Amino acid sequence: MTLTRNDLLSLEEYSSRRQDFKTQVIDHKKHRHVSLTKYARLYFEDEMTIRYQIQEMLRIEKVFEAAGIQDELDAYNPLIPNGSNLKATFMLEYDDVELRKVELSKLIGVEDQVWIQVEDFEKVYAIADEDLERENDEKTSSVHFMRFELSEEMIKSLKQTQSLIAGCDHLNLPVEGIKLQAETVASLTEDLTS
Repeated sequence: MTLTRNDLLSLEEYSSRRQDFKTQVIDHKKHRHVSLTKYARLYFEDEMTIRYQIQEMLRIEKVFEAAGIQDELDAYNPLIPNGSNLKATFMLEYDDVELRKVELSKLIGVEDQVWIQVEDFEKVYAIADEDLERENDEKTSSVHFMRFELSEEMIKSLKQTQSLIAGCDHLNLPVEGIKLQAETVASLTEDLTS
């Protein structure tokens, strides 16, 4: 699914509905994330989370012209799952600026080592940062956009077993596997078609 201008509210209409929509999105997001560590989290995106992000960007930047709205749609639509994948924002959240600098320098390449696994299938490693490179020789970024491509067999199994784990194989962020809560898996399976 992709969003179009017809799926968005005008700035004026969004302003009047913003609080209700924000409440809906916050409730929806409760079951769409997993903490890999105290500092590393996956936030799974879908049509609702991305529509909210676009509406907020348009509001903050006061964008109302067609070209500007289309630019936001073009930037954010790739983050919506297409039925064969899960998409997530991977956040490395360090409040302390100095600690963040040190830790991000140790985590170069982490975005390619994050994975999910359905039942006894092989791990599915993230295809990360397809929009642009987010790291350099000195450090990785604190935000990465990820796509996890699943086979039809994986999707069928996930819908039946509701069993999904996530982890990371990076030397400085080893996570052997965290079982996602049932509510999270139920929400994520809605993103998939088989």
